[in-house]
Amino acid sequence: MTTPDPAVTRLPLEGVRVIDAATVIAAPYSATILSEFGAEVLKVENPIGGDPMRYFGTPTKRKDTLAWLSEARNKKSVTLDLHLPEGVELFKQLIAKSDVLCENFRPGTLEKWGLGWEVLRAVNPGLIMLRVTGYGQTGPYRDRPGFARVAHAVGGIAFLAGMPRGTPVTPGSTTLGDYLTGLYGCIGILMALRHRERTGQGQYIDAALYESVFRCTDELAPAYGMFGRIRERHGPTHNDFACPHGHFPTKDDGKWVAISCVTDKLFERLAIAMGRPELAAPHVYGNQKTRLDNRHDVNEIVRDWCGSLHRDDILNRCFAAGAPAGPLNSIADIFGDRQFHARRNLVAIDEQDIGETVIVPSVLPRLSVTPGRIKHLGPRLGQHTEEVLADLLGLAANEIDELRKKRVI
Repeated sequence: MTTPDPAVTRLPLEGVRVIDAATVIAAPYSATILSEFGAEVLKVENPIGGDPMRYFGTPTKRKDTLAWLSEARNKKSVTLDLHLPEGVELFKQLIAKSDVLCENFRPGTLEKWGLGWEVLRAVNPGLIMLRVTGYGQTGPYRDRPGFARVAHAVGGIAFLAGMPRGTPVTPGSTTLGDYLTGLYGCIGILMALRHRERTGQGQYIDAALYESVFRCTDELAPAYGMFGRIRERHGPTHNDFACPHGHFPTKDDGKWVAISCVTDKLFERLAIAMGRPELAAPHVYGNQKTRLDNRHDVNEIVRDWCGSLHRDDILNRCFAAGAPAGPLNSIADIFGDRQFHARRNLVAIDEQDIGETVIVPSVLPRLSVTPGRIKHLGPRLGQHTEEVLADLLGLAANEIDELRKKRVI
């Protein structure tokens, strides 16, 4: 396959303009993905402080955090105070020249500022508006504040994380729900753009953090609806569908492996890797139902085996036998992992005003002809305000100076 030349390949979303008026992760993440595939994203921020994401995480020499530099990549920062009439009017002018708006204020906030859906649709009938909140634009919880950690709880996934009868724990990253919702939001925007191509009609996308989490719970809902079954916490071994299927400590201090035997054939391969092929005999543990009925014993056998060997030895034996296994990687492990390097999952970006190389996750998904790009990391607050107001809205230098004096920008 020929590698596309980024200098000549036109990205699929070139010509699409996005206004990102949201904060922190979920809706801004949708805009970031669009920017990586060619969309021009104008990050509209309050002149005082800007997006709180600038202060979320580890600060750099520029004061903006590493999280901001990574997640606000490719965007242009434009400051506007939407509490002021002049800011509202400028925002409408930007909307008139844009295709997509991403926002995540509480329901009613934009309406209070005179920037609700009906107003903006009148300004731009083809507008696509992503609205991200904790609980959506409707329902009895619509006015409650929403955060990913709370969404994990309400959406049902946090209940499943932790040791049996122990305290439920965070299911991985505290921001998982934000990223999930950002992905669903991006999918919604792309589908809405396709609809607009056919009809010229815009629409809004109502995305709720808890719904994105709930959508990732496999058979949780039908199993309860049909049988009244409530899945509980299983700790490092998940035993509802397969066994062994979980995390097992190795002889190395603090090193674990993940093993997933979802079929009898895969368990047979694991038994061979363990040097105990007799375990896969039909009258022993060769049948999935038998393993599930004897899950404690099976998990103990696998746990004892893993605990007797170094992690690399376990993995090499599993790989040789074709048994599905992998390391539980820390970020240090990831930086040294050949697969991550071969796939270029880590991208080094030099930013002059940071004075250091910043390593960030690469662009996803991978397209063979029009792969996404990182043009630059998160911008300084207001870095592109004058450029956008002058070039896009046609404001003169004295008008921009007047706006600055009034603290509109």
